[in-house]
Amino acid sequence: MAPGVPALLLLLLLLPSPLPGLPPRAAGCPAACRCYSATVECGALRLRAIPPGIPLGTQTLFLQDNSIARLEPGALAPLAALRRLYLHNNSLHALEPDTFRAQSRLLELALTGNRLRGLRGGAFAGLAQLRVLYLAGNQLERLLDFTFLHLPRLQELHLQDNSIELLEDQALVGLSSLALLDLSRNQLGTISREALRPLASLQVLRLTENPWRCDCALHWLGTWIKEGGQRLLSSRDKKIVCAEPPRLALQSLLDVSGSSLICIPPSVHVDPLEMTANLGEDLRVACQASGYPQPLVTWRKVSQPREGRPRAQAQAEGEAPGLGGHGAPDTGSGMLFLTNISLAHAGKYECEASNAGGAARVPFQLLVNLSQQQRSREPLYEAGSMAFRALGLATQTAIAAGIALLALTALLLAAMICRKRRKRKKAAGPPGESVLFVNDYSDGPCTFAQLEELRDERGHEMFVIDRSKPLFTEGPVAEALPDRLLFPPPVAYELHC
Repeated sequence: MAPGVPALLLLLLLLPSPLPGLPPRAAGCPAACRCYSATVECGALRLRAIPPGIPLGTQTLFLQDNSIARLEPGALAPLAALRRLYLHNNSLHALEPDTFRAQSRLLELALTGNRLRGLRGGAFAGLAQLRVLYLAGNQLERLLDFTFLHLPRLQELHLQDNSIELLEDQALVGLSSLALLDLSRNQLGTISREALRPLASLQVLRLTENPWRCDCALHWLGTWIKEGGQRLLSSRDKKIVCAEPPRLALQSLLDVSGSSLICIPPSVHVDPLEMTANLGEDLRVACQASGYPQPLVTWRKVSQPREGRPRAQAQAEGEAPGLGGHGAPDTGSGMLFLTNISLAHAGKYECEASNAGGAARVPFQLLVNLSQQQRSREPLYEAGSMAFRALGLATQTAIAAGIALLALTALLLAAMICRKRRKRKKAAGPPGESVLFVNDYSDGPCTFAQLEELRDERGHEMFVIDRSKPLFTEGPVAEALPDRLLFPPPVAYELHC
């Protein structure tokens, strides 16, 4: 053994071994990040994506204050040991379904201060152990049904400082363990009793600094707070201030009597109630609704369309046609948009307006003109009729072609008959029989020399027989004519009509 080798082995034995669960720094820590114990810190590094090389045993990952706009599919899949993930103050616009599918051990997820405008179904799938979820300071506007369905053990849900104006009745379904719900500083005008019903374990509820609309729909909240819900609210959280109607503005909901929380049922107006549209046209029908609170307006086709038939699209005036694929609700003025009208669009529609005070409906009839050129206002038939206009376009074309062919055949037959009649009239006869004259006295033969031209009072010309004239021409005219042009003396020609 060479001199100095025992000393080198002793030195290697005295060096500290790598931390359990974490590979050596040179091989397992992302560049510019700090790695210690089971924690990796990559905050404020201007990162645009999750850096590669994060140790598989990492339990706490700090990625806050970066510029991450999207979590790539599978980017977090190798990090199955994560317990805490901090992504606050980034630029996330959306969460794809199954983004956290592999994080079944995650306890805390911070997404505060991003640019999330909506939460898709399945965004939190796989987070069965999650206890705390921070979504404050985003741009959320609506919480749709079953958004948090995959979070059965969630205890804290922070949604403050967003722009939430709608909390659907089933949005919080699945949060049976939730103890704290913070909805303060949003744009909520109302909230239903059904929305909070799934929260069997709720202990803290924050609803302050929202523009509450104090009407009959919020009557339950005031009663609930007075009867027992006040245990969930701190003294500050009890100050639920009305923003409208104007007569109740700035008053506390708890100070408003139940008789003052009123609603006006909606009324609906559609004009006209029946319209006719041509094939291929676009149609827009307005449905005006009034009431308090402002009614929600929706359109629907009364009879369910068959598979493959287009559905009516209803949307707010000013929005782009085609939004949503089905009926899109609007408040106040609901517009029914139909593009490239076909026979399948014909039928009965219904405009419905609803608010907390009730609902009202008005029917609308759409007729479809099968001919683009036909502009008359004559009554047309709906889809399903056996009349000619309800037949398919190919069938109509075939019938029209058949009718045209029959008409052409009739014209040809008529022309042939006329031709035959003319030929019969012009059939050859004895010489001179083609001469037309009138008043055949049938008292013997006559010649051209005995014909005399006459004209009646109306100007009609005719030839009559003058028996006083000789049968043949005599005198100078006869003598001047060549012999071959004179009839033989013994021959006389009889003329018939």
